[in-house]
Order: sequence, then C-alpha cells, then structure tokens
Amino acid sequence: MAHPTTDQTALEPATESMTLLVAAVIVHDLEAQRVALLRRGPKAKFAQGMWDLPVGKNEPGEPITGTAVRELEEETGLVVSPADLHLAHVIHGARGVEAPNGFLTVVFAAHHWSGELVNGEPAKHSEVAWVDIDAVPEEFVSTTRVALTSYLTHGQNVSLDSWQG
Repeated sequence: MAHPTTDQTALEPATESMTLLVAAVIVHDLEAQRVALLRRGPKAKFAQGMWDLPVGKNEPGEPITGTAVRELEEETGLVVSPADLHLAHVIHGARGVEAPNGFLTVVFAAHHWSGELVNGEPAKHSEVAWVDIDAVPEEFVSTTRVALTSYLTHGQNVSLDSWQG
C-alpha cells in the first residue's frame, strides 16, 4: 500500500475541480445468465424511465469498493463482499448532471451475493428486475449500457463520454 510523502500530506484537496467518483455493480447470475437492473423513476435526477445498473456516488473517505457495496445494498437489497467485486469497466465522462468537472465511474462485476432483489429506493427507482443478458432493454442509460455490453462481450474495458476530439 502506498503511503503519502510529507509533501503530499501538506496539500489541500482540490475540491473545486474534483471529478465525481462513482461506483456501479453488474450483478451477474452466471447460472441463469441474467443481471440485476433498475429503472430510474420519474423523480430521478436524470434519465427518468431509463434502465440502469445499480450505481451511486462515492462518499468522502470511502474506498470505491465500499461505495459499490453500499450503493448496491441500498438500491437493490443485494449484498456483496468487497472481495467478490471484480473490475469490469471504467467510464470517464467529461461532464454529468451532478458533475460539471466530469465523472469517473468504476464498474464492478459480482457473481456471488446474498439477499433478495428488492427496490430499496422506490422514490428514485420505479422498479428493479433480473433481466436475461439477451434481453437488456433498449431504454438504457448510454454510459452504463456501454459498460454492460463491453463486460458481457469481453470488449473494451474503458469508455469515454462527452470528450471532444
């Protein structure tokens, strides 16, 4: 594990230009060949009515694996261990609804979990569902659709969104 040097310890965090850090989880039931998805509700901050992966913002002082585990359980009731998360994809966006300085979404895959799939945040999501990997809905948030598709097809593991050039 890397430790900060004395020079790094004196630096103030660059909170005015920070990129929003986000975690998403692809819960992939390998036996049934399905994934857990949620549909954004009418009061969602963006992409109302669109399907998405369980995804959420990193909290200060929280490791990204902790964000993934926390958000997945809050949104779906499914519980995974950080040790069961596998890096699946990274999305780097130039800007987002809550991220004028950009966002970085680290997408994990998990094949082991406990709990039952439930809508843990009905004010944000209209439904959650297990969806066959061959029947992923067209009405899907574009950035996470790319991540999910790349994961399922063993494609690229990094995607860029809204960058010029």
